[in-house]
Amino acid sequence: MLSMDNVQKRILEEVADLHDVPMGAYNLRANGKSVARNSTEEIQITSKTDVSGIDIKIADGTVNQSVHIPVVLSESGLSETVYNDFYIGENCDVLIVAGCGIDNCGNQDSQHDGVHRFFVGKNSKMKYVEKHYGSGEGAGKRILNPQTIIYQEEGSSVELEMVQIKGVDSTKRTTSASLKADASLVVRERLMTHMDQVADSIYSVSLDGDGANADIVSRGVARDTSYQKLDLKIIGNAQCSGHTECDSIIMDSGKILAVPSLEANNIDAMLVHEAAIGKIAGDQLMKLMTLGLTEEEAEEQIINGFLK
Repeated sequence: MLSMDNVQKRILEEVADLHDVPMGAYNLRANGKSVARNSTEEIQITSKTDVSGIDIKIADGTVNQSVHIPVVLSESGLSETVYNDFYIGENCDVLIVAGCGIDNCGNQDSQHDGVHRFFVGKNSKMKYVEKHYGSGEGAGKRILNPQTIIYQEEGSSVELEMVQIKGVDSTKRTTSASLKADASLVVRERLMTHMDQVADSIYSVSLDGDGANADIVSRGVARDTSYQKLDLKIIGNAQCSGHTECDSIIMDSGKILAVPSLEANNIDAMLVHEAAIGKIAGDQLMKLMTLGLTEEEAEEQIINGFLK
């Protein structure tokens, strides 16, 4: 499969569930270079000429098709910023799978910053899956700073699945969206930090058209001495509805800060925020331990279920 070594192939499997070259359109990137690319009749992928990155253009009426654009870093000390723009036509229904994995076995920091812009056409549906993963025994850090910017036309629907559950030392995840009339946005974020890792998630969603709606749910687990900050903001500028939810488990000496923000600029804007931070309930642990699990095994079962 491709011109990748075993480490790169393993990381690719972690972030994109790929065991082989995917069907459809794809751009696979490793250590700062594109190692494989394929366009289709409906989905064209071209390199940018001014900065590092690609343009992905999806024709009107494209349905039941996918685009894979994962990134793998396996060189210590490598740092890059990539700009990818997605132009999704009208009446489409597509899946986009991204994600980045860093394997750092050296003493220098490795970093990938990705800026993804999505222009979603009228009445189109898009699901975007972004997974982040880190591995390697080196002292160098694994740093990932994704930026996601979404512009939704009337009647469009976007679903974001954002996952980071292992190995990333530092991340600043910034997501912004602007929704026109009858557009909808659903976000499901899952995040776990260990040791002294730091994770900062920032969401800013502007509901600009009548009937626009957003539902953002983040679930996080902070273990050891790690730190998480979740900054959620919904702005209602029309007759719209918005809901945010932060549900977090704190363990050991971890720290979590939730910063909800709701701004209503229209009398018919209906905005709601929910937040809960707490430790694993003792009765949950006891129930599983009576079934023969150790305390550590019971904790893992609860966390795995919480982050599903």
